[in-house]
Amino acid sequence: MHLDFTQLPTFLIACAVVVLTPGVDAFLLLRTSMRAGTRAGLWALAGIHTAAAVQVGLVISGLGVLIARYPVVLTTLKWIGAAYLLYLALSIARSLLRRDAAQDEDRAVVADRPFRQGFLTNITNPKMLLFSLAFLPQFIGTGSPAAQLTLLAVVFLGLAAVWELLIVLAASSMGRRLRRPGVTTALDAVCAAVFLTMSVGLVV
Repeated sequence: MHLDFTQLPTFLIACAVVVLTPGVDAFLLLRTSMRAGTRAGLWALAGIHTAAAVQVGLVISGLGVLIARYPVVLTTLKWIGAAYLLYLALSIARSLLRRDAAQDEDRAVVADRPFRQGFLTNITNPKMLLFSLAFLPQFIGTGSPAAQLTLLAVVFLGLAAVWELLIVLAASSMGRRLRRPGVTTALDAVCAAVFLTMSVGLVV
């Protein structure tokens, strides 16, 4: 098993750009952690990375290439992902129309199923699979393809996990200080708009 580390510095820079670009995961972690605390945020983070590990595993095993060759599979995933993001957006919007008691209920719901939300938002998004297929192989170098892809995947997911862990900790800390109706309402409005925009983006 041969590993080529000559591409690693360039890969780390590329990873940093990708990881620091806000996406669905970042907004989901932000909202979950601010509304329900650190524990719920960590469960959402675990769900996100479980799904990411599954998709990266498909790429390493070669199944990802096979799946990408069948447009119907990616189209199905795209519509499922868009529908789930739309569901999240509408659920948040519905909570915005309710009073304080309903907002407390919404906070309980957020805390009750963060792992599932994190997993579903990631596993139903074909962009991660296609990104892995297009991004990781560029940095294989002269190493053994399977071993090199595994190394790159571990590095990428590790960097993403560290950054998203910081989001969870910062958001939960801010949530304890800023858990006021105006702040939570603004956060929910932003997250609903982001999820709705990304849902439409997946379809378009």
